[in-house]
This record gives sequence, C-alpha cells and structure tokens, in this order.
Amino acid sequence: MSRQQRVEEAIKKEVSTIIHDRLKDPRIGFVTITGVELTKDLRFAMIFYSVLGKEGERKKTRIALDSALGYIRTLVAQRINLRIATELMFKEDRSTEYSVRIEEVLNKLKEIDEPKKDLRKRKKI
Repeated sequence: MSRQQRVEEAIKKEVSTIIHDRLKDPRIGFVTITGVELTKDLRFAMIFYSVLGKEGERKKTRIALDSALGYIRTLVAQRINLRIATELMFKEDRSTEYSVRIEEVLNKLKEIDEPKKDLRKRKKI
C-alpha cells in the first residue's frame, strides 16, 4: 500500500469520526464517507459521501458540511501529522443510490419473468 493510499484511508477514517462524533449540526443527516481521492502531493483531498434521505435532506447536509469544512480540516490536520494541512473538498457520491435503483429494476424484471416460467412448467405437465 502506497503512502498516498495510507493517507487517504487515514483521512477517510478521521473525517468519518469527526462528522459522527464532533459535529452537532442538526442539518447533517445520516452521512457515510464512501471514499477519498488525494492528489499525489497530498495537498488536496476530495471526500466522497452519501446521505440517506430525500433531496432536501441531502441539500441541508451539503450546506452543513461546507460550513464545517474549516473545522474538519483543522481537526484532520491535528490528527494526521503531515507537513502541510490537506485542503478538503466534499462531493456527494450517488453511486449507492444508483445501485439501489438498478436492483429495483432487476427485481421488477424478475417478477415479470416468473409468471412466464410458471406457464412453461404447466404446459409440460
């Protein structure tokens, strides 16, 4: 595992802990940190998160995370000893939502296909 990957994992862990344990903003919904992409020079990190809930809750969470960005960056810099405090940016990750939608569509297709299989079995008897 490269140094960049180790720092990405450390940032992911720390940001997740900070959001869940230290931030008391009621606008923050059920947030999960899904990943971190760090530049090779370790100066900039894109933090991907997902939020359970409706569009309004996601917008409120986005605003709350953006307003707490400086506080989160300060705590991450204190907890992870790097020469330069990494600049953090948040980006919503909707891949979980997309995969749930795909699963719903596949289940509907399966429901449509099952009656056809029953008809085939009855004809063989």
